[in-house]
Amino acid sequence: MKRHEVNHRDLDRDRDLDRKINDLEKDLTTESTEEKGLTTKGRELGIRNWELNMKADNPIQAKSYAFALRMVKLHRYLCAEKKEFVLSKQIVRIGTSIGANVEEAIGGRSRKDFLFKLGIAYKEARETHYWLRLLRDCNVLEAKQAESILEDCEELLKLSGSIIRTSKSNIPNS
Repeated sequence: MKRHEVNHRDLDRDRDLDRKINDLEKDLTTESTEEKGLTTKGRELGIRNWELNMKADNPIQAKSYAFALRMVKLHRYLCAEKKEFVLSKQIVRIGTSIGANVEEAIGGRSRKDFLFKLGIAYKEARETHYWLRLLRDCNVLEAKQAESILEDCEELLKLSGSIIRTSKSNIPNS
């Protein structure tokens, strides 16, 4: 009975986190004002979109951040419920580094720097995919839980790979 109650609390926390993620995504996709060219968050910070060198509706940025939040929740779940500390520490490190490297790529000083950092994010996503499969195959995660997270990871791999290919094709003699 207590385990059933814990699952309800976890579901409530997940719903709250999902609402926060949706709010964040709405903030990221808010159109800039015509007179100042600022997003809602940009108005608060006094930063123009062009100064950030990015679009307000950057899907890989939003998805990698949402994925990092899932990795933090997964880490908490693995520690609390499964008493798995070693692999959970690895998965939270590597899973959150994808978004960190995407952020660094967005702030890159040149196209070469952008591609380099996004390439690192791609490699980190590949490694995350490996650790998630390992957790699933060792029965630390149930197959259904793992598949959902693996799908998100695969989406990040496809997005980052596509961006890298497109950016490289736009560079002369690459």
